[in-house]
Amino acid sequence: MTKNLIIRILLSILLLFNLGKVNSCSMYKITINGKTIVGTNFDAYYLTPTIWFENATSDKTYGAVFSGGRQDGINGIAPQSGMNLEGLSFSRLASPTPETGVTISKNKKQITNPTLYLKDILHNCKNVDEVKEYINRYDFSYFLQDVFIYIDKSGKYLVVEPYTMTIANDAKYVLSNFCPSVTTDKYANNLERYHNGVGFLKTKMDTTLAFATALSDTMHVCRKKVGDGTLLSSIWDLTEGLITMYFYHDFKHPVQFNLKNELKKGDHVLYIPKLFPPNAEFEKLISYKIPQNSKAIMSFFMLCFGLFTFTSFYFFISYLRKKEPANFSSQKLLLCTLGLVMIYYLMVLAKNMYIFYFPSPYKDYKFSHLNIAAYIPFLTILILIPLISTNLKLLKEKTWNLFSKLLFTVNNIAFLILIALFTYWGLYNVFK
Repeated sequence: MTKNLIIRILLSILLLFNLGKVNSCSMYKITINGKTIVGTNFDAYYLTPTIWFENATSDKTYGAVFSGGRQDGINGIAPQSGMNLEGLSFSRLASPTPETGVTISKNKKQITNPTLYLKDILHNCKNVDEVKEYINRYDFSYFLQDVFIYIDKSGKYLVVEPYTMTIANDAKYVLSNFCPSVTTDKYANNLERYHNGVGFLKTKMDTTLAFATALSDTMHVCRKKVGDGTLLSSIWDLTEGLITMYFYHDFKHPVQFNLKNELKKGDHVLYIPKLFPPNAEFEKLISYKIPQNSKAIMSFFMLCFGLFTFTSFYFFISYLRKKEPANFSSQKLLLCTLGLVMIYYLMVLAKNMYIFYFPSPYKDYKFSHLNIAAYIPFLTILILIPLISTNLKLLKEKTWNLFSKLLFTVNNIAFLILIALFTYWGLYNVFK
């Protein structure tokens, strides 16, 4: 087995923990005098925002356009939003789901390829009634952390939660990262992007592009730490089949597509950043390296994972033997404990991508172990000081064997590199 293959296998194992959650998105729809427009803000950290066009494969299906940014393996980019030639659109919003009320429908079709499933809905349905009928064939509780909304050109819309579907026909509607059937207004209004959209539409409604652009701008996100937030804003004119896009919260440079005209060019994929002028904030996002977008950092995480696992077992067994003086023996237990803590924290960082982008110390949307884990970088510094001091003493003495000394030293070097990475990611900036 080659070295590169081993690294790829290790990367794949750790990436299994990167199930992530919480891409803060928002959307709205407005219907006036038979015209319906839909606005979507896709808030994410993905570096591959893409729009692609797929023609119908038969007389009974419909051509469609999709946009997204998350790679779904061999299935390509997972669709985050889209529209078909019949004026049916959809948007996907990550959402915490109540633990009660969700039932697994084993007698229904199981969703095995979510990307294909979402695209097939637009290829096979022309209105929200057909969407509801289509989805009802499946166990749609598969999407336990998502809410979907489908809107057709009549203005009718279908909200799909993991446990229920609701059809309505309000002239205006705003949605963000919550389940509308169970979420209180107090929680929803605490989502600033949602509150901004609702407030904007209280006094005026319009279906012009200028109005929709202003509303999308009002609901967009731009966080202070890295300048990340709204990756892509799209305005879907369901009546005319037009798509207007804005990239990375820059609302001065629109790019517009006519769905019919684009489909005439055949199936094709476009990398969105290349369609727009250079964007300094996006370049900053690209240059900000984290395990999820840097193979070097992810490989280092995997090496640390293996190192700390071996070290914890090795020094714990050595501690039980207690052949050294008590003060040196306790250092083995301390090193073992810190190694286990770091194994846990590396898994936290690999799974929860948003920790790198939100202010420190990170606070989950509701109190969880992540709120406590946010202080592990500080614990690492405090424990590392006595460890390094002991390490220097042991290098001069013959109390430990050579392998134990080298293992101790390698661990301290790994801790120092991790502290440097924690500093780079701003995990110590608790006063900003």
